[in-house]
Amino acid sequence: MIKIYGNAKTRAFRPLWALEEAGLEYESVPIDFYKGEHQSEAFLAKNPGGKVPVLVDGDFVLYESAAMVTYIGEKGKDRSLVPEAGSPARYLYDQWLFFVMSELEQALWTMSKHKFALPKEWRVPAIFATANYEFSRACKSLEAAMGNKEFMVGNDFTFADLMVAHTLKWAKLIGLDLGSAHLDAYLELHWKRSPRKRTSVKFLSSENS
Repeated sequence: MIKIYGNAKTRAFRPLWALEEAGLEYESVPIDFYKGEHQSEAFLAKNPGGKVPVLVDGDFVLYESAAMVTYIGEKGKDRSLVPEAGSPARYLYDQWLFFVMSELEQALWTMSKHKFALPKEWRVPAIFATANYEFSRACKSLEAAMGNKEFMVGNDFTFADLMVAHTLKWAKLIGLDLGSAHLDAYLELHWKRSPRKRTSVKFLSSENS
């Protein structure tokens, strides 16, 4: 059985949501940062970086959320969630996962690091304006590439949509404006999916659902 280490208020929400979409059995293993569990010897043996999420499936370990959702999609019952390897659709899918990690979310993670993740002496409050600017540019690129489409790849939901929607929701939760009625509508469309709602009910408090 697949195990996901991490808390749903982190990127661990992505593989947890993916597992609900894929219809796979899994176990969620919370990690208490306040107790330093992410720095325990047992956890560091899974991810030397001490970060979540971590996916464990038998002896196999992954610790990047974009890789996890692809792994889950390929093991799941619904073969449409991740395009077939080697197909043009798969390369577009990969493109959007890379875009999320390198462009769309990096500004959000910069804000988070300088708000709470870094030691206080390394935090630079002035970076927030730059990060906000970078996020706005990424949203404009995303909107231009999407046009009027409701899906990132083809005409159906894939885990590229999961990754984009989760990252846009992250931005909204920290008070950022997506600057686009289409992106707002895209987020609303995918955030109301039943598997996403189940994930929130299972792992998040009602005010974050």
